[in-house]
Amino acid sequence: MTLHDDAVLVLKGYEDQPELRDVYLDHLARHEDGMYKPCEAGHLTSSALVIDPSRGRVLLTLHKKLGMWLQMGGHCEPGDPTVEAAALREAAEESGIAGLTLLPGGPVRLDRHPIPAPCHWHLDVQYAALAPADAVAEISDESLDLRWFAYDEVASVADASVVELLKGTLARLA
Repeated sequence: MTLHDDAVLVLKGYEDQPELRDVYLDHLARHEDGMYKPCEAGHLTSSALVIDPSRGRVLLTLHKKLGMWLQMGGHCEPGDPTVEAAALREAAEESGIAGLTLLPGGPVRLDRHPIPAPCHWHLDVQYAALAPADAVAEISDESLDLRWFAYDEVASVADASVVELLKGTLARLA
């Protein structure tokens, strides 16, 4: 199974946000290369909110190019077997935390946002990753900063997409 095929299956199984889900599925139907950065019409990305429920906190990265506090994530790579694997790879690379596990149940949210040309859209498939109890974060070269935030601090530092991802994650944990 290709990464493209996996993405289609994941999205068909995702029951929330049906209109946006259908935008993603339509994009993949029209663009065989729609999983990867060279697709100028846009491409899927995969991300994960790293969360430590035992301490009531999330790990955010200050994105080097955007200067915004965001969840870990980025472009799918040809070696990624699944969209989930891409999210977990990105979360581990950007957080420096070994032993992350994705919260069961598939994607927490979808978020479509414009990006500068030549590409036009990121179609982000968003997961949540649980940090081990002894997790020690280590900043990567993709970040300006990496920091744990209490749940109630996120809205004051991050944009609405991260806040909604946190809400969806907490609802799934409840």
